[in-house]
Amino acid sequence: AKDGVDALEKLIETVPDVVLADIEMPRMDGFDLVRNIRADERTRTLPVIMITSRLADKHRRYAAEVGANHYLGKPYAEEELLQLLAGYTGRTYTPQAATS
Repeated sequence: AKDGVDALEKLIETVPDVVLADIEMPRMDGFDLVRNIRADERTRTLPVIMITSRLADKHRRYAAEVGANHYLGKPYAEEELLQLLAGYTGRTYTPQAATS
């Protein structure tokens, strides 16, 4: 989805395993998106991972207050994101061996 409004429209048709959302999006920010996700019975328990450049504790705390499950600051470690996705989807994550 290109922004929060587009994400909500897509959630009408399909509920994904996990939502990755930025705080800063046009038309509807990530905080409002999470509030809307939590307000809908169909998506209330949908895991939401916030990925953002806003690293202040106040943003992290607010994301938790509105219902985000996890908060990653940019830049984030790809391994951490992949492990989170595996955990939220019930899949097993196996890191790829380093290639030369």
